[in-house]
Amino acid sequence: MLTIYSEDHHQQEGRAELSGGKLVPCYESPARADAIADRVRSLGLGPFEPPQDFDAAAIERVHDAEFVAFLRSAWSAWTAENGDVDALPLTWMAPGMRRVLPQTITGKLSYYGFDAGTPITAGTWAAARGAAEVALSAAARVHAGAGHAFALCRPPGHHAGSDFYGGYCFLNNAAIAAQWLRDQGAERVAVLDVDYHHGNGTQEIFYRRDDVLFVSLHADPRSAYPFFAGHADETGADAGAGCNLNLPLPLGCDWSLYADALDTALARVRAFSPDVLVVSFGADTYERDPISQFRLTSGDFVRMGDRIGALARPTVVVMEGGYAVYALGVNTGNFLTGLARAS
Repeated sequence: MLTIYSEDHHQQEGRAELSGGKLVPCYESPARADAIADRVRSLGLGPFEPPQDFDAAAIERVHDAEFVAFLRSAWSAWTAENGDVDALPLTWMAPGMRRVLPQTITGKLSYYGFDAGTPITAGTWAAARGAAEVALSAAARVHAGAGHAFALCRPPGHHAGSDFYGGYCFLNNAAIAAQWLRDQGAERVAVLDVDYHHGNGTQEIFYRRDDVLFVSLHADPRSAYPFFAGHADETGADAGAGCNLNLPLPLGCDWSLYADALDTALARVRAFSPDVLVVSFGADTYERDPISQFRLTSGDFVRMGDRIGALARPTVVVMEGGYAVYALGVNTGNFLTGLARAS
C-alpha cells in the first residue's frame, strides 16, 4: 500500500491546549505522525511518496475562501497584537447571538474556531496546507488506478467544516479528497469515519448532498466531544436526506459492540455503491487512548481493516486521531495490514 507523507506536519506544534480546566501539553503532536511513519515503514507495506502540489482551488471547493484567507493570515495578525504565543479563541456564540464577522483577530478566532484545544501557531497554515495536499495526492493515486493509498495527514481534518475549525483540525483533508474525486468524475463517493469522535466537519460539508455518503461510528455525543453533532437522527437534508448515517456508541464500547455497528455501516456503504471510498481513520478508539473511552485492542484494528477491505472498493485512507503515541504506530499499521490483505 502506497503511503503519502510530508515532513511539513512538524511545523504545527502547539505549546498547550485547555483540558480539564488546565493548560496541558498538546495531545496532537508531531510525535503522532512520526510514530505512524516509522511503523508503516518497518512493516514494509509499500513505498512512501511526498505529496504533489495542488492549486488552492482544490481546498476552496470545500472551504469558504474567506475562511481559508483567515487561516493563511491568522498568525501574523495575532502576533502583531499579542506576540509569539499560541492563538486561541476566548468567546463562542450562544443561541441568540448574531454570526457577524468581527474585525479583530481575537474576534475572528472566536468566529471561526469552536474550541480552546486547537492552537494556531507559526506553522499551522503550512502544516494544514501540507496535510490537504497529502490527502489530495493519495486521492490522485487511487484515481490513477492504485487500489489503495494511505494519506498520513497531520494535522487531522474531520472536525473542520466549510468555514470553521476545531478539534485539532483546520482543513478537512478527507472532504477535500472526496470532493476532488467527484471533480475528476467519480459519480458517488462514500466517506466512512471510524474515529472515536464524530466527524462533525465532514457531516456539515456534505449534509445536503446526495453524491457523497457520510457514515460515522463514534462515541455518543451526549457524553463525548464534539457534543453538538453526531446524533442518530441527523440523517441529511434536502437532496442529502438519507445520505448521512450516524452510529453513536456508548462509552466503554468493545469490539463485539463496535463490530455490529461497523457491519451496519458497511451495509449502508455497499448499498450506496460508491466509485471510491474515503476512510477517515482514527486510532483513538484504542482502549488506552488518553482522551477517549472505547475499549478496542490492537488486534481489533486488524479486524476492522479486514472488514472494510472486504468492500473491495478503491480506497483512500486519511489519518485522523489517535493519541496513545506509544501504540499509535502499531494500531495504524494493524489497520492498514488488515485492509491490504482483505482487498
